[in-house]
Amino acid sequence: MRFNLLGTAFTGYGPNGEKLVAGVVPLSKDKTQVLLVQSPKGNWVFPKGGWETDEATPEVAACREAWEEAGVVCTIISPLGQVVTQSKRNNMAKYHFFEAIVEREESQWPEMNRGRKWVSLSQAEKELFGRPELLFALQGCIHQSSAVRGSSSASTDTSSASASDA
Repeated sequence: MRFNLLGTAFTGYGPNGEKLVAGVVPLSKDKTQVLLVQSPKGNWVFPKGGWETDEATPEVAACREAWEEAGVVCTIISPLGQVVTQSKRNNMAKYHFFEAIVEREESQWPEMNRGRKWVSLSQAEKELFGRPELLFALQGCIHQSSAVRGSSSASTDTSSASASDA
């Protein structure tokens, strides 16, 4: 995270005051495994974080977060949609998630204090229990993967959804 001269982060906010967050679902090249990172609280999550005001797109922010938190270089494959959440403290966040393929995994990265691990898609569902915004993104990947296997003409809805819809 970068800071301005006052020591505050350059995190972007939407028109309704919601924090803008970007993240990836980092997949293996064969799309059978997903990479999770350990949060500061010790939970397993996807790489995600604030979409900073100097980043042109949420895709740029999502790839930066993947590098900082997981030490991976990835390629965005497709958008998975957006989801808005509200915390117990009434803080709003709007998440922009993207399906990404991990091209390279580095041995050193900015937030090496975080653990990282590859798991199956079904194991990821178990690890992400209780995090509807993360399950929303994972289910988008699963849906897209099964649609591609089932029909080359299938399309994916990437419209907004609330956390309660996930």
